[in-house]
Amino acid sequence: MLGRSSESGDLDIWFKRLIVSGGGGKMEGAGDVMTGWKDLPMELLLRVLSPVDDRTVIVASDVCTSWRDALRLGITSISLSWCKYNMNSLVKSLAPKFVKLQVLTLRQNYRPQLEDDAVETVARYCHDLRDLDLSKGLKLSDRSLYALADGCPHLTKLNISGCEAFSDYALVYLSSCCKNLKNLNLCGCSAAASDRALQAISFNCPKLQYLNLGWCEDISDEGVTNLAVGCPDLRALDLCGCVHITDKSVIALANGCPHLRSLGLYYCQNITDRAMYSLANSRARNDTRMWQNSSHDQEGLVNLNISQCTALTPPAVQAVCDSFPGLHTCPGRHSLIISGCLSLTSVHCGCTFQTSRAGGATLAGDA
Repeated sequence: MLGRSSESGDLDIWFKRLIVSGGGGKMEGAGDVMTGWKDLPMELLLRVLSPVDDRTVIVASDVCTSWRDALRLGITSISLSWCKYNMNSLVKSLAPKFVKLQVLTLRQNYRPQLEDDAVETVARYCHDLRDLDLSKGLKLSDRSLYALADGCPHLTKLNISGCEAFSDYALVYLSSCCKNLKNLNLCGCSAAASDRALQAISFNCPKLQYLNLGWCEDISDEGVTNLAVGCPDLRALDLCGCVHITDKSVIALANGCPHLRSLGLYYCQNITDRAMYSLANSRARNDTRMWQNSSHDQEGLVNLNISQCTALTPPAVQAVCDSFPGLHTCPGRHSLIISGCLSLTSVHCGCTFQTSRAGGATLAGDA
């Protein structure tokens, strides 16, 4: 390895000479001597490997000591979701090599493989980790969350959807250590995502912007209202299948989260017109607040899923649609999702009326 960082022009010269020589022989450039591919400076090695997949990078890390050391400090993102077998062993062998990882994807698309000892190894070596995907980790227990809390305090994005064995105690502890979390996916983590856990998250993670609580059936209005107070910067919240929440939750979100862009309420059948009118009225309040703060972020809701919310009536839902121009019912732009609500078929976005007016004007002109 070269003892200093190299200029871009030097890297181009070295690379061309290596290609011409086939990787053999002595080459000099800008005062440094290279005798072959093993002496590539880290910047050039990373450039060479940038187009290849993660499997090739892993193989390259075992070519020689200099390559291993370069990749150890230069690789910041790896995905092992392609791994069908022995993911656990692979993670344990790779974590000590790639200590500067910031993004690690360990989603198990084929079958549960990952175990606590692998996650503990990641936490022991990868202290710069920012983005971690452990989704579908059916073999993981609280040991993993405790290890991540202690070893990876800089996490900003964590996906543990489908990890059914985690408890709310472990999630509370994680939130107390990883206070920079902005994106948290807890879909299907019904044991971990309790009102107590949401209270801790709202207290410890005020920067949270994206939260998926889909099918966390034990959540109640208490947990959601705490979120609305403690996480005012929420942009997207998925409460699909949270069957116990009522209008109180939606009203709290409408009042406390002015930046909310996406809200999932699928199968929340306790939601009534009161919640819809609260959302509609929040647009006027938020516009006034943002105007006073000289903010240009006035788009409001752009995604709302109220499928199977059968207590809602057309006037209330139309009021929401009229208040937020980003909500659409028209084909190709479906962002107001009302499937399973036969009584809401008369609700339409502004595009529908504009199309009707345009069509009427065309007919009048032809006449």
